[in-house]
Amino acid sequence: MSNTIRIKKRAAGGASGAPSSLAPSELAYSEVDNILSYGFGDAGGGAASSVISIAGSGAFATLTSNQTLSGNKTFTGTVDLSGATLSGNTTFSNNLVVSGDLTVNGTTTSVNSTQLDVTDKNITLGNVSTPTDSTADGGGISLKGATDKLFRWLNASDSWTSSEHIDLASGKEFKINATSVLSGSTLGSGVTASSLTSVGTLSSGTWSASTIAVNKGGTGQTSYTNGQLLIGNTTGNTLSKATLTAGSNITITNSAGGITIAAAAGAPTAGNGIDVSGSEVSVDLKANGGLVIESTEIAVDLAASSITGTLAVGDGGTGATSASAARTALSAQTLAADLTTLSSCQSGGASALAALTSTEIAILDGATVTTAELNLLDGGTAATSTTLAAADRMVINDAGTMVQVALSDLVTFFENGTASSFEVDGGTF
Repeated sequence: MSNTIRIKKRAAGGASGAPSSLAPSELAYSEVDNILSYGFGDAGGGAASSVISIAGSGAFATLTSNQTLSGNKTFTGTVDLSGATLSGNTTFSNNLVVSGDLTVNGTTTSVNSTQLDVTDKNITLGNVSTPTDSTADGGGISLKGATDKLFRWLNASDSWTSSEHIDLASGKEFKINATSVLSGSTLGSGVTASSLTSVGTLSSGTWSASTIAVNKGGTGQTSYTNGQLLIGNTTGNTLSKATLTAGSNITITNSAGGITIAAAAGAPTAGNGIDVSGSEVSVDLKANGGLVIESTEIAVDLAASSITGTLAVGDGGTGATSASAARTALSAQTLAADLTTLSSCQSGGASALAALTSTEIAILDGATVTTAELNLLDGGTAATSTTLAAADRMVINDAGTMVQVALSDLVTFFENGTASSFEVDGGTF
């Protein structure tokens, strides 16, 4: 009979996996999943300390010696490669999950996936054996585009730098040490100094810095007392603080935000014809009394109806309050000199003049006769040698009216015998 070695087996159709227990050095093979198991160690009482799987699918892999495994190998359980070194290029065609730490010691690590998810919230760059600012210089993130988009730390400026704009989302702001310094519309409260050379229109706010000089558009002042005013001062081109000074009969009272100027003791008081209202003095004019205010000045109203008293003739008036009395007063004044002259007339002369009617006076008033001419009419004997001409004239009483008649008219009269009853019949004439 040939020698035969038999081991325990589990027939197909049974439970999968290794047997729960074996005797020391006992073998067992499962035809369900093609696993060869071995009873390892001696736990006493005929039982091994543990059951280990030493092979499967009819192939045996050594545990310590070098061995090349060819063909596709499928691991459905846990593969423990701790302490192992993978040499040569290794390609994982399916997902690779590394539960422990992953250390890559090569010079270049390339990730060609379209999305990189990192559960860890911190990424450490430049983690060399002895990190320094020099080893960190230029470190950061580079994004490939038409040009590289860089966010790096530079040792020379001791700062993070960006090659591109930084655009914060709406409502976000820049902060330094948790204090806002700049938002989309506001310079933060943390900014207490700046080198601004110009600003836009200031519509609100509080000025808490030093005073603003006059040449900068300010006043140069920080405090005031009641009643102080700013007065231009050419010395130093400044604005000086001053208060109003009271003068004669004037008082000045300074209060918070106000100055009161009033008349002092001895101010004008109302009296006959004078009205006083506050600090205003006015004339109390009688209605229709002859005095009026025209263009802020006092004038005489000659048409007033309530003028009292009379203005003497010698002062240019009539000396009367009625027309008849005025005529009497004016006649007495204007005739006084004439009466004196008439008093020297010959006896009866003044009476003759007084007997003249108004018509007769009007005739004399319109006459242009001279004294010499009146003397001729009065019968003067002086003769004037002259050559008569037809146009010369003579005075004739024409039916009670004295008229001038040309000598030519006299000749015509004589030639008209019917009219003149004068006949010239020749002979010596």
